[in-house]
Amino acid sequence: MKMQPDRIAAANVIGGYNASSVDIGGRSWERSLLLPWAGEVQAWDDAAFETLTAAHFERAAALGPELLLFGSGRRLRFPRPEWLRPLIERRIGIETMDTRAACRTYNLLVAEGRSVVAALLLEPEG
Repeated sequence: MKMQPDRIAAANVIGGYNASSVDIGGRSWERSLLLPWAGEVQAWDDAAFETLTAAHFERAAALGPELLLFGSGRRLRFPRPEWLRPLIERRIGIETMDTRAACRTYNLLVAEGRSVVAALLLEPEG
């Protein structure tokens, strides 16, 4: 398999993670975030599963990925179908998994050169 180091070097890559934080490019994030394959990492409106709306997923869709990985926090929880309308209308695929699995999967897809966004819910310890 031919690697594309320039493409990977320019991508956002997760350096470490746990249930309450994610390290990206030497910065530790402790709030929910939108992580595009390239470009600026963004806070995700202090998102928590209980407060999600279609507007949260609209922000992710606006980044233009081919696939959105939704990290639902410490455990697997599926988004309501009405929340996903912005993704469906743009023909953007979505995969749901817990946040740790989403972090692992995100790095694999970025290494393949895919245009992916991880929408990660981070939950404080306790």
